[in-house]
Amino acid sequence: MVLYHGGKDVVEFPEIRKALYHKDFYFGFYCTKLPEQAKRWATRYGTSGVLNCYEYTPDNKLKYLVFDEMTEEWLDFIVHCRSGKSHTYDIVEGPMADDTIYNYIQNYIDGKISRAAFWELAKFSHPTHQISFHTISALDTLKYVGSEEVYGNKK
Repeated sequence: MVLYHGGKDVVEFPEIRKALYHKDFYFGFYCTKLPEQAKRWATRYGTSGVLNCYEYTPDNKLKYLVFDEMTEEWLDFIVHCRSGKSHTYDIVEGPMADDTIYNYIQNYIDGKISRAAFWELAKFSHPTHQISFHTISALDTLKYVGSEEVYGNKK
């Protein structure tokens, strides 16, 4: 399977970096099977970016968590991770909390909306996908195959 990572730079050797903010599935190297989504990641600041491509080969020795869709378990896991709590999975895959969903999740965490209100708002979101790699062994499942410069619509 081909996976894509959008960013500012060519990433021939993926790394797990601690960042200022916790992400959906905690700190990790994030990819997607949707090239258009990776292009949006790469150009989100209104400048050109890089679409990196990897061949992904799953390894059954690793510990996986897969969410096929947004579920109660998915929401609880994202709230857990975004609260700064780690997990023990090598690879986590599932829907992405895009900017809109992120705001709904933050409002839910902050107590501004109820769980029921979150689900009512979230049902109108478009399909997304992310797969995050959280250990060196997980990163070993990726083989860099190339990259290309991409351009956003913002000026």
